[in-house]
Amino acid sequence: MNNQEHRPPLISRGDIWWASVGENVGSEINGKNKLFSRPIIIFKKLAHGFYFVVPTTTKIKAGTWYVKFRQQEKEMVACLHQARAIDYRRLSSKLGTLDDEDFLRIKNGFNSLYK
Repeated sequence: MNNQEHRPPLISRGDIWWASVGENVGSEINGKNKLFSRPIIIFKKLAHGFYFVVPTTTKIKAGTWYVKFRQQEKEMVACLHQARAIDYRRLSSKLGTLDDEDFLRIKNGFNSLYK
């Protein structure tokens, strides 16, 4: 993955992408399959090809660390406590884009936890 030579894709805040988040350590969220992939939300662009992202899950969870949303008729949860920065080379394919209301709820949830 680190040796891949390609240009960063066109990415916008609120996009949902498959990303290779890696194998977990302790309580970290784990990816699936041999690439350890899972859907992530692009929360903010930090630099060219470097993004702050929020991993998601389809396992419905409750609490201040989680924000529910719908994507392509599927209930999903943004896992705010697992947010981190990643390089564009971890991204594989775009799944969609959050609507403005869902992105605002995730942003507000994040801001209330990390003020």
